[in-house]
Amino acid sequence: MKTVSDEKARPVVDWSLAASTGAFLVRGSGPSVPLAEAQLAVSELREFSVDAEAHVRDLTGLGAGLPLLPGEVVDRPGWVRAAAAGLDSLTSNALRALPSNPLAPVLASGAGVQTGVVLAFLASRVLGQYDPFGGDGGRLLLVAPNVVTAQQAMQVPGRDFRLWVCLHESTHRLQFTAVPWLRDYFADEVERLVGGLTAEDDGVTDLLGRLPEAVREAKRAKEDGGIAALTQLLRSPQQREVFDKLLALSTLLEGHADYVMDAVGPGVVPAVELIRRRFTARRSGGGFFDRLLRTLLGIDAKIRQYAQGAAFTRHVVDRVGMSGFNAVWTSPNTLPDRAEIADPEAWVRRVHG
Repeated sequence: MKTVSDEKARPVVDWSLAASTGAFLVRGSGPSVPLAEAQLAVSELREFSVDAEAHVRDLTGLGAGLPLLPGEVVDRPGWVRAAAAGLDSLTSNALRALPSNPLAPVLASGAGVQTGVVLAFLASRVLGQYDPFGGDGGRLLLVAPNVVTAQQAMQVPGRDFRLWVCLHESTHRLQFTAVPWLRDYFADEVERLVGGLTAEDDGVTDLLGRLPEAVREAKRAKEDGGIAALTQLLRSPQQREVFDKLLALSTLLEGHADYVMDAVGPGVVPAVELIRRRFTARRSGGGFFDRLLRTLLGIDAKIRQYAQGAAFTRHVVDRVGMSGFNAVWTSPNTLPDRAEIADPEAWVRRVHG
């Protein structure tokens, strides 16, 4: 006999279909490079993922005593499958079909195809990713064809660029492995946000119905990348509160990693200044269609996060040193909120008096 809990176990997104759709769309894609060059890129990415974390630990003081593990080097279909699995794990407790909805399997399949298309678009751009919810204890993924493509396009030294990318992703891994409460805190907040959206029978339908107007508002709102307009999708104060927490945390994590990958300095990455200059220009480039898709997917807003989070980190480290900055990892109560991200001195006053 079917129970309500059985019906709720049907996911809103068919993640298996998302993975297969995205992987199919990017199969065989990637740069054409000599075999020896491809093998060198793969071996160096795997090697540098260990070396990079050692440098990050020296700079930040985090992670002493933790094992130094290599990352996983993947192609674009491999990243799509890993990303879909990680999203499934992250949302499995909250993103459920509404009970008594006979169209749930059809809707889940449609959402799976659409998500697969989005993942395929991102799969040609993501250089690396640390997924704290992938595998048994998290997965550090490095997308070799994208790293090679970016390095060739920017005409920067291959070794330096591969190490630079590894510094960023290793910082993300260290954030979650050296801060024991962070993974569960992030998952709980995501569950609160998504659970709030699906709590009522028309929650998801209502959200999708308001999406076109929110996107139009986001395109008009330049000062914050449209984030303020997109928050209008969240009607309850509780949803907006959780969204603000997640946005502030994401900005902190990305900005901290961006700060670290440059702060190791030319002694570790000789071409770091050249790479940063050309990489920043590449982030803001692209044709009209590419820029439109980036805006709709929130990627342009994420680029602003990098800059704002790095500015917060830089200010706090300059004021109270790296050990003083590391107070952000003490507990959820010491994380900066959105206002403090924009005004790091306010965080310094609150936490350090």
